[in-house]
Amino acid sequence: MSVIRERRERERAQRHRLIVTAARELAEAEGWEAVTTRRLAERVEYSQPVLYSHFSGKEAIVEAVALDGFDELTAHLRRARTADPGPRSSLRALCHAYLEFAAERPALYRAMFVMPTDVKFAHAETPTQLRSTFAEFVSCFRPDNALRELTAEVVWSALHGMAVLSESGRIPEEYQEARLGFLVDRFADAPGSDAA
Repeated sequence: MSVIRERRERERAQRHRLIVTAARELAEAEGWEAVTTRRLAERVEYSQPVLYSHFSGKEAIVEAVALDGFDELTAHLRRARTADPGPRSSLRALCHAYLEFAAERPALYRAMFVMPTDVKFAHAETPTQLRSTFAEFVSCFRPDNALRELTAEVVWSALHGMAVLSESGRIPEEYQEARLGFLVDRFADAPGSDAA
């Protein structure tokens, strides 16, 4: 590969990153409704055609932000899960970390789970970033648990419900610990799982 071509690819990757970062910052500051290609082009100081040379539209930008979010979520969950490796405590730590992530990064969480994208969940085309996040949930259960992936899906689904309902004010925040305790108690001791 020529030096000029390598430089162009580096510059393209930098522009791509700049657009994704600007979209996320704008969404965090003003909400996803404020993220338009016109506003992004102004913010990154490139023309809209340059922006479209990287992304087909807003949905593709949201998808790029979401995939970055899954990398961040995976790292956040892994730190929590491995800090206290006991079976029950690692599940509880992961659950807390998940809800913390959703509460502290609402615009990013919306990109990952609420906004329309082509990201496929539980599918042959599921991106590596999402598979890594799911693996953190699965890691909370023993390998000899025949239902560990199903259990991980149910736990993740329950946490997502808690995150969305809490963020919208539809369930009271003061009962969050009781909900988490109930969830951990039910699933940490599921048949074939590693009970403490």
